[in-house]
Amino acid sequence: MTFTGFLAYAGALAVAAAIPGPGLTALIARALGSGFRSSLAMSLGLVVGDLTYLTATVLGLALVAQAFGEVFLVIKWLGVAYLAYLAWTFWRSGITPENIEARRGKGGLFAAFLSGLTVTLGNPKTMIFYLALTPTLVDLRTITLFDYAVLAGVTVTVLLLVLVPYLALAAKARWLLKTPRALKALNRTAAAFMAGAAAAIAAR
Repeated sequence: MTFTGFLAYAGALAVAAAIPGPGLTALIARALGSGFRSSLAMSLGLVVGDLTYLTATVLGLALVAQAFGEVFLVIKWLGVAYLAYLAWTFWRSGITPENIEARRGKGGLFAAFLSGLTVTLGNPKTMIFYLALTPTLVDLRTITLFDYAVLAGVTVTVLLLVLVPYLALAAKARWLLKTPRALKALNRTAAAFMAGAAAAIAAR
């Protein structure tokens, strides 16, 4: 992979991570209820969940791409269709106000970590997103172990850079999740991103 490819992946991941969803909402709720340390542990669980999906995608799709070219094309166009559908959905409705209760989470730091991991692994949209995004930015048939290590490092760095400010500014993030004007802007941003990704995959 080239530096440009890694940079494109980092930018796409940052935008995707910044869009409020189940994981981010749960993380902010824990920050409001249990403080920074507990929410940081939960964010590490979210990161490990993303790394799990990234690894499965790279390994699984690499094998598919090498052995079954036609199947890989089907996956590609399913990704295009899914992202186009997401863009349409986000443009019309998208993210809705979330009710975040500042209740103290149960258990210690390990429990917080496991909750973050569970939230990510239990969200099928995360896996589908990686399936749709990865073929756009990574040539899975030629990816090396070093490329994967860099991708993993970029994933950890970007996710923490996006998530930690949310934790530090949990009160403002909570307001952001409930303000109609901010939600509309997030919806349109998400729609544009998803549509752009769909177009990029289709053109490749």
